[in-house]
Amino acid sequence: MKRLLDWLDHRIGYRKILDEALFEPIPGGARWRYVWGSTLVFTFMLQLITGIFLWMAYSPSRQTAWESVYYIQEHMVMGRVVRGMHHYAAQAMVVLMAIHLMQVIIDGAYKAPREVNFWLGLILMQIVLGLALSGYLLPWDQKGYYATQVSTKIVGATPLIGEQLQILVQGGKKYGHHTLTRFFAMHAGVFPGLLMLFLTLHLAVFRRHGITVRDPRHGADTTFWPDQVLRDAVACLGVLAVVLALAVFRGAELNAPADPSEPFSAARPEWYFLFLFRFLRFEIVEHFGLAFGAIYVPGLVLTIIFLMPLIARLKGGHTFNVAFMWLMALVTAGLTGLALYEDAHDPDYQAAVAQAHRDAIRIRELAEGPNRIPVSGAVTLLRNDPFTQGPKLFAKHCAACHRYNGHNGLGQPVTTIDPQTQRPVPAPATAADLGNFGTPEWFRSLLLDYSNHFAPLKNAEWYREAKKRAEAGEDVAFLDPDESEMAEWSRANRETLLKPENAEALRSLIAFLVSLSGRKDLPVDPQQVAAGREIALNGELPAGQMDACADCHDTIGEPFEIVEEGSGYPSLAEYGSQKWLRHFLSDPGHPMFYGEKNRMPAYGRKLTPHQLDMLVRWLTHDYLPSRLEASGDAGAADD
Repeated sequence: MKRLLDWLDHRIGYRKILDEALFEPIPGGARWRYVWGSTLVFTFMLQLITGIFLWMAYSPSRQTAWESVYYIQEHMVMGRVVRGMHHYAAQAMVVLMAIHLMQVIIDGAYKAPREVNFWLGLILMQIVLGLALSGYLLPWDQKGYYATQVSTKIVGATPLIGEQLQILVQGGKKYGHHTLTRFFAMHAGVFPGLLMLFLTLHLAVFRRHGITVRDPRHGADTTFWPDQVLRDAVACLGVLAVVLALAVFRGAELNAPADPSEPFSAARPEWYFLFLFRFLRFEIVEHFGLAFGAIYVPGLVLTIIFLMPLIARLKGGHTFNVAFMWLMALVTAGLTGLALYEDAHDPDYQAAVAQAHRDAIRIRELAEGPNRIPVSGAVTLLRNDPFTQGPKLFAKHCAACHRYNGHNGLGQPVTTIDPQTQRPVPAPATAADLGNFGTPEWFRSLLLDYSNHFAPLKNAEWYREAKKRAEAGEDVAFLDPDESEMAEWSRANRETLLKPENAEALRSLIAFLVSLSGRKDLPVDPQQVAAGREIALNGELPAGQMDACADCHDTIGEPFEIVEEGSGYPSLAEYGSQKWLRHFLSDPGHPMFYGEKNRMPAYGRKLTPHQLDMLVRWLTHDYLPSRLEASGDAGAADD
């Protein structure tokens, strides 16, 4: 071994290199406060190694970026851990960089003759932040897509060259595929290359002037090896342990695929940029414009930090620099805390976060489903998923009148502004709750308590106006929950239907009505259906006689067909089926449905055929089963 090492030393002189690297003098002895620079270099190497492994499986395009990250996260061996380490090491690098900068300022390691090294460190800080920003977009998920748009807008606010610079950064005038490839090139090529170049210069200049020691009498002089190396190694091991624990037990987040057609109000920058995000939201900052808050003010702060080696030459300059850095640290922490507090107490934002979490779980279910990820990309899975799109369409088009189990379909209450208090209060529904549409509970309520079932109609302005006109003697056609034919039928037959002897007959009648929709999620007993059909047609019960459903609804139990004329009563042919619902929603005022009594908008012109299909299939529970709540609540199951 000695002969081999001698040969190697003769060829490359490794012993001299090791002596230079390991036996650097440390006045005052090794200390824990000196470990931050080494942990930064270690974290960057960790980023480099994990980044290379991620690069091997990553595909930068609009149709493959999210899909490749999903593959890494869910299917690549140890991919979830590798991606988690890369994600949290980036955050650790920002934290360590801030600590290192504070230590340099406090210890005076930026003063002459170390000004150049300090400035090189500031350049490295900008490169690290550039790496963090450029990497945020690469998963091509909703959060990264919308958050990075803010970054490119800030670039566009640069004086004089903003528009050209934004085009350069995002790869054109539009935000899209070339933005992704441009950011990937910066993240995986340009910024790492620049970081390695300036890191080499930084270390070379650092070695030229050595460690800055505040108290040389702290201890006996020593060398970098072995005491400081041991401390650095322990600190690096601590960083690795924290990063690995977060990667294993928490993992990196992956939202639903980026979809420019879907608004995403849950987008936020990473936590270490929240202070700037909150600063930009101050009314006075918004008044002066984006350039003022995102370029001029941060530029002024960076200029002061850049000039600190020169400021330190003045009397009291070093004290000013230290005080300024502590002030910036407090302001940054305060703004970050304020942003987190406001988000935590913002119900709209929390609802958006819950919905984003729900979509993130759902897309994994769809990707693992029978159809897998199509060639058109994973985003089409959510676009064509009734479980995802139905609640959104309901909230947008239906929740103004209807409710879905008491909410807007997305688990959020429907509110209005109280004119006296100017605060949001629950808005009364003006149509029936559709949370259990077509179920046995729906039909039981409709048959036995029709007036209460449709009682929300009485909250509508049109109802109050029509009621006044009718009471004044006008001939007004409108649906009255209290005095319509069906309300009278419900009151007249309720007592008979609720007789104990008729309990099984009532269950059979309800089973027959449920069967009309043909929904697979509502299985019924064929014998009950047959018995219920007879009751609906002739009204015969074991104890007493009810008015037969067929007396008014002559299409009950028949195949659904579009006819130009109606009987004056809603068609019950395949009632509640997808076919019935599509035609009803498209034109509820058709004679087959409500006719001249109708007050419901015709959605055949408001919704595209695809949107109508999504809404109908959601209402009838025709979608890939999910472990999420099927009620449309925004709250998701444990992930």
